[in-house]
Amino acid sequence: MTATLIIGPAWVGDMVMAQSLFQLLRGQEPGMAIDVVGPPWSVPLAGRMPEVRRGIPLAVGHGELALGARRALGRSLRDAGYGRAIVLPRSFKSALVPWFAGIPVRTGFAAELRGLLLNDARRLDRRVLDQTVKRFLALGVPTGAPVPEPPTPALRVDEANRGALFSRLGLGQRPAIAMMPGAAYGPAKQWPIASFTLLAQQLIERGFEIWVLGSGGEKELGERIGSGAGTPVFNLCGQTSLEDTVDLLSAARAAVTNDSGLMHVAAAAGTRVVAVYGSSSPHFTPPLTPRKAVVYLGLECSPCFRRECPLGHLNCLNQISPASVLAAMNL
Repeated sequence: MTATLIIGPAWVGDMVMAQSLFQLLRGQEPGMAIDVVGPPWSVPLAGRMPEVRRGIPLAVGHGELALGARRALGRSLRDAGYGRAIVLPRSFKSALVPWFAGIPVRTGFAAELRGLLLNDARRLDRRVLDQTVKRFLALGVPTGAPVPEPPTPALRVDEANRGALFSRLGLGQRPAIAMMPGAAYGPAKQWPIASFTLLAQQLIERGFEIWVLGSGGEKELGERIGSGAGTPVFNLCGQTSLEDTVDLLSAARAAVTNDSGLMHVAAAAGTRVVAVYGSSSPHFTPPLTPRKAVVYLGLECSPCFRRECPLGHLNCLNQISPASVLAAMNL
């Protein structure tokens, strides 16, 4: 059995999309063992991917070189029997662990003088590889080979844990709609909280309960939705782990979300996703599921891919009405 080490992406959504690559690799060689290195906030998802043997946390800050930590991890993997490494991020530092591990074939895109560390450096043709998931898949096929259609990510659901969460959090008295109002990238990806709140009111009137999901730093967003929409809104921001969120999303009737990491988690958990896009593009990072609806105005200034609106009006999101999102939910 051959073994492959994947240096996974830092962003939660990208880690979900990387599962398409893992599915491709296992399809090519069903006995392949796949291990995934990633930061503590995204690598737990690897434990919910049937294709992955183990997730290996690398506890370094985002953008931090941390040469000593990368050297130590690489050297600890020297005897693990890896025949190949695939480096998904395009930074120099992300290629250090496979190099220190002495893995014989080290594949990744050429960038930041990584030819010193990679011996299978690929050219990134942005016109052909016009989606994040395609870029991941391109590293799993021979140079110049066509990139296949992305397999659909599917995260394993722990039904026992889901039941325990329902009991602990008092959920499940009504059918649930999940809302993910945060976006770590920046405010130009965030549909206004007032719009989430109005939508929540309309959904409660239709007999749903609302689960607001996100990190502890997004707790205030949940509080604002709850105070404006009333009962039953459950502000779960900061109360669940990433794995817990997978299990809860699998039970939601639908998820209304910005273009965020949790959007991709919801898609891979199997729920219907209603994705609101502003400064980013639904073509570049779409939710990889057939059960989706995308709400995107496609204004002349969009997509700008900026963290904050450079024009100061954020019309790409402010002009999306709660009624249009409700209609897209097709309840």
